Amino acid sequence: MASTASEIIAFMVSISGWVLVSSTLPTDYWKVSTIDGTVITTATYWANLWKTCVTDSTGVSNCKDFPSMLALDGYIQACRGLMIAAVSLGFFGSIFALFGMKCTKVGGSDKAKAKIACLAGIVFILSGLCSMTGCSLYANKITTEFFDPLYVEQKSVNLRLHMTAGHISWILQKKRYLLFQTSINNM
Repeated sequence: MASTASEIIAFMVSISGWVLVSSTLPTDYWKVSTIDGTVITTATYWANLWKTCVTDSTGVSNCKDFPSMLALDGYIQACRGLMIAAVSLGFFGSIFALFGMKCTKVGGSDKAKAKIACLAGIVFILSGLCSMTGCSLYANKITTEFFDPLYVEQKSVNLRLHMTAGHISWILQKKRYLLFQTSINNM
């Protein structure tokens, strides 16, 4: 009974981690920088994996989508790929976990379910690694530009909620891996 309860908790944690990674991907404010001049000329620049925007002090925004994938910086391409891989792996890991749980009737014998649950745990770890690597790569690039004295663009840069959400999703995915592994040991 305790094994079934830990599997259900692990599955709920897996779904919440997957939703967290999925909601991080389209977030607008991955990088926010402000230029403060006089009261009239204040502007806020913000960017994410898909576009860059500027908002002036009157609240008018002007956004520009990235025109071509080949024209992007390498770190943005890598972050896009890693985050999309994290969402995809999390989805398939959740499906495998559902089939590998003892409380479901799908998946075959207990031995086959244990193998499927182990596969789900491995896929969850890969999903978490992709998410953590994508967020950390983007954060590293932003902080490197901020501390580079030769970089002349905006110097007031904020790392936003996506960094925290990406790293929390890694913790959740690591926890659900451990919960699935303990349930496999109890089979």
